[in-house]
Amino acid sequence: MDRDVLIVGGGTIGLSIGFELVRQGTPVTVFERDQAGRGTSYQAAGMLAPDAEIEFEERELYDLNRESLRRWPDFAQCVETASGQSVDYRNEGTLIVADDRDAAEALERLYTFQRGQGLNVEWLTGEEAKEIEPFVAPRLSAAVYAPSDHQVDNRRLIDALRVAFEAEGGTLHEDTPIDAVVPDAEAPAVRTANGERVVGGRIVVAAGVWSRELDGLTPDATPPVRPVKGQMIQMRRKRPFDLQHVVRGPEAYLAPKSNGRIVMGATSEERGFDTTVTAGGLYDLLEGGWEVVPGIRDLPVDETWAGLRPATRDHAPLLGKTTAPDVVMATGHYRHGILLTPITAEEIARLIRTGETSDWLQPFSPRRFSEAGSTTHSA
Repeated sequence: MDRDVLIVGGGTIGLSIGFELVRQGTPVTVFERDQAGRGTSYQAAGMLAPDAEIEFEERELYDLNRESLRRWPDFAQCVETASGQSVDYRNEGTLIVADDRDAAEALERLYTFQRGQGLNVEWLTGEEAKEIEPFVAPRLSAAVYAPSDHQVDNRRLIDALRVAFEAEGGTLHEDTPIDAVVPDAEAPAVRTANGERVVGGRIVVAAGVWSRELDGLTPDATPPVRPVKGQMIQMRRKRPFDLQHVVRGPEAYLAPKSNGRIVMGATSEERGFDTTVTAGGLYDLLEGGWEVVPGIRDLPVDETWAGLRPATRDHAPLLGKTTAPDVVMATGHYRHGILLTPITAEEIARLIRTGETSDWLQPFSPRRFSEAGSTTHSA
């Protein structure tokens, strides 16, 4: 491939695909509307938690999540080696906790489902949970321990990915919004906001919540991605408080990082592109977090924000070829963007270099919505 692969979006997904391609010898140019990695990727919590986040009707997505987690240690090492920076990969596991009887009953239903799917999870009493993580509330009703769930510092990850991508020879254009993609079997291109037309070998749309805003695609090729707002709070560790595990309660989760950050989130609001931080949102998070980890009461708060998750109609990602010539999607990861980074990067890079859609990508084809509509219509 003589011309660069053009990647629209410089978040974790776009940078990781670019990194995977350039280290295999494929030239890549990434276009980012703002600063690389300072959108959804920067505002995430970095949890790698397929077992804790499994849903009752998402078995294919769980399998994808689990396979991506399996690839994470090698991926992290590769990025760290290329960048010379740590991504703070941690493997202490996750505690899913219940703070009252109703929450315990809901947790037991989840645990029964998890065990039925063969997951490595353990039912705990409140006392047993406190032995694993001393900073959880003293009177929890029950808990589930998921030792196979891990985490990473997403902010360190995006910084390392940027360095690794450029160190391997990738080209990054920041503050370069893309207005449109120009599908073409011979000369696919992107059009920047200032009107420049850049021709490449293939286009990858990895623009997250902005993917649907791109012009140039027909309705059946336009990704059905919408923003889902999530408000979050960042606190700083203040000893003797020293939370070590990710703790997920009924109304909030807490993710401690090695540099002292403690990220707490997250609301789920259908508010379009609104990123207003509200008193109600912060109150709900603080109340939910305090109920399961009361020690946060005395911690300093140094940041609040509202991020936008890129969600599709079925909350599964869009991965692979579209109906538009030489346009590939890697977007719509919703709550799993950081977790799905390794498998997205490796399988999309494989698709671009070989033309083969792997079995991992097949269930998440961007064509699944238009094809389902055509089937229903013809029936």
